[in-house]
Amino acid sequence: MYDLLFYFELGLFHVLDWEAYDHLLFLIALTIPFSFKEFKTVFWIVTFFTLGHTFSLIFSAYQIYSPPENIIEILIPVTIVITAINNILKSDKMNFYKISGFIISLFFGLIHGFGFGNYFNQISFPVESKINPLIGFALGVEFSQLIIVLAILLINLLVIKLLNYKLSSYIRIGSAIIIGFGLNMILNMI
Repeated sequence: MYDLLFYFELGLFHVLDWEAYDHLLFLIALTIPFSFKEFKTVFWIVTFFTLGHTFSLIFSAYQIYSPPENIIEILIPVTIVITAINNILKSDKMNFYKISGFIISLFFGLIHGFGFGNYFNQISFPVESKINPLIGFALGVEFSQLIIVLAILLINLLVIKLLNYKLSSYIRIGSAIIIGFGLNMILNMI
């Protein structure tokens, strides 16, 4: 039980680590187009991300596949930029975004999970006892993501309803800012 809680906390703070803001940027990019009315959709989009993230951790933990770190490290901010560009292009067609959001979050979850896979292997137990750490970590990631998603949805509500900002403009401006951060991350790696 201690292992499960330890890895739950590790997953929780993996996402809530302000120094590793790539995860936060990606969640903002995924969530900015939605409102509380669409919480069920957002929940499933974030859960698909967690599934992708967990699958790649399983691939890494059980040494099934582990891509080169340098490629994954550059792909993580690329996923952020692509998601934000998708927001800008689809800001007036949100029904399409809901469908593509599931695909994007699952695939990009795989990439983000591989980014953490090597570190996870260094701190986890031998191969035969990795299931509890993987479950605990996945639950921690999911819980922290839902906390962040709720905060983003609250900000969305405040900006759209209280400040009377047009949703498509808000999505475009927020996504452009995210693109700027993502491109900065990419340039810092080159």
